[in-house]
Amino acid sequence: MQKINVAFRSKVRYMSRGDILFNIFNYSFMIMLCIVMLYPMLNTLAISLNDANDTIKGGIYLWPREFTLYNYQYVLKENTLLNALFISVLRTVLGTAISVFCTAMVAYVISRKEFIFRKFVTIAFVLTMYFNGGLIPTYLLMRDLGLIGTFWVYIIPGIIGVFNLIVIRSFIEGLPNSLVESARIDGAGEFTIFFKIILPLSLPVLATVSLFVAVYQWNSWFDVFLYNSSNPNLSTLQYELMKILQNTNATMSGKTAADAFANASGQSNAVTPASIRATMTIIASLPIILVYPFLQKYFIKGLTLGGVKGE
Repeated sequence: MQKINVAFRSKVRYMSRGDILFNIFNYSFMIMLCIVMLYPMLNTLAISLNDANDTIKGGIYLWPREFTLYNYQYVLKENTLLNALFISVLRTVLGTAISVFCTAMVAYVISRKEFIFRKFVTIAFVLTMYFNGGLIPTYLLMRDLGLIGTFWVYIIPGIIGVFNLIVIRSFIEGLPNSLVESARIDGAGEFTIFFKIILPLSLPVLATVSLFVAVYQWNSWFDVFLYNSSNPNLSTLQYELMKILQNTNATMSGKTAADAFANASGQSNAVTPASIRATMTIIASLPIILVYPFLQKYFIKGLTLGGVKGE
């Protein structure tokens, strides 16, 4: 401990005034940046844990003024939420696994220079990022494929993500080509090379893409509205939360802010669109927040290594 203190003092002693000013500015800027990034989530959490009528008065910042769990009780009391949660989890897990696996296979194919149609296939995929058939033709296509009213309408249309395809392809192209050539000399086929060499080395970028796909699958609700709104057994958590918010807005539409403020001291078990919106945000964000720390190291590594080309 004494050696560390001596080393620290000697380091500070030889720092110039410019270095000290830079460190002060750098630390101050990073602290302010952390505050700016964390405040919206902490404020949303405080509103979700605060009495709805009291929230109307304003002045809720980092902690609730009148603590209550009624907002969460109101949202979670719906009988359909448990099944919707199961569908959301199943959709996120299956959709992420299938999409990442299929995208990685296509990315490996178009990353091989010996594949003569690699440029044509790449351009065909990239064009879909700029042009699409539109909402009505897409709906008609899903209907003709027999996907309306089924669970697979959440999975099949998003099997290949073009942006994720480009990211994985760039990463694979950065891997040493000598590994693939050595495997081919030893008699390994393309599937063996893909499963035994490419996939293990591509874990960082696969984890990064998995996070992208999982967030999309978890937060998606518009496709439920389009294709499965008449089937409550296939409803997702996000769609059910959206319906709760709509019902709350419809209930409160006949009340003015003045009426709600006048009743603030009376009814304690009440909800408002603002309180429900904050509660829904916390519920919807919590799973991603819990998963992200386990993927953070792969996420950062995948983004930094994705653009590095191998020799």
